[in-house]
Amino acid sequence: MTPYSCIVVEDEPLARNLLSAYISKVPRLELKQSFSNALDALEYLRENPVDVLFSDIQMPEVTGITLLKLLKTKPLIILTTAYSEYALEGYELEVYDYLLKPISFERFLKAVEKGIARLDGTNVSQPVTTVIQEVQSVANQDYIFVKDGTKLIKINLSDILYIEGLKDYVCIYTPQKKIISLQTMKSLEASLPSERFVRVHNSFIIAIAAIEEIEKDRLVINKSTIPISDTYKKAFREMIDKRQIGG
Repeated sequence: MTPYSCIVVEDEPLARNLLSAYISKVPRLELKQSFSNALDALEYLRENPVDVLFSDIQMPEVTGITLLKLLKTKPLIILTTAYSEYALEGYELEVYDYLLKPISFERFLKAVEKGIARLDGTNVSQPVTTVIQEVQSVANQDYIFVKDGTKLIKINLSDILYIEGLKDYVCIYTPQKKIISLQTMKSLEASLPSERFVRVHNSFIIAIAAIEEIEKDRLVINKSTIPISDTYKKAFREMIDKRQIGG
């Protein structure tokens, strides 16, 4: 049986390699190409249509959502995200399923098997509503688990002051201690509720409730000074302005 062709669009090397490795374990899928940005993927798809598209949503310059809007002929689409609003938008963009980061092989295989069944013509169900429930369930949690060496540590969201990115590691600061975990800032950001945490720099995510002072291009949390970069300054200021009293 001829395998279904697919591509991966993901700007994070670790996530891109993980998806590629998962695909290699499924005989019914054949990975044609992997891309670090949506523009290169769009150019490829114009000349090389595929059966399945795996794409991240949060990418610089052109997002996964924009990529889908630009496609004239859409393959079966599986996106990676942690935000329910994207799942809702997926009804209009004909998205088949969403993989929530960090992606387990079990969850990946579940999405792929349903997708292949749809391509085979034996199953035309659309699991987006189930994924919305998954996302909302994660959003309602007041804790996360992070890997520290060989163990998983539970961290209450209310204890997190800020998070610092250190290449492929993150350092999570709480009033009592700091936890170092092997993962990317992007994957950790996706697991945090956006109404409580905000990214202010490529290397920093902060808890909004923990902010003590804000002055120009910096803020203070627990006596630590954290920079606010130009990339995130506008969105951060708009968020703060909405919360300001008597401004």
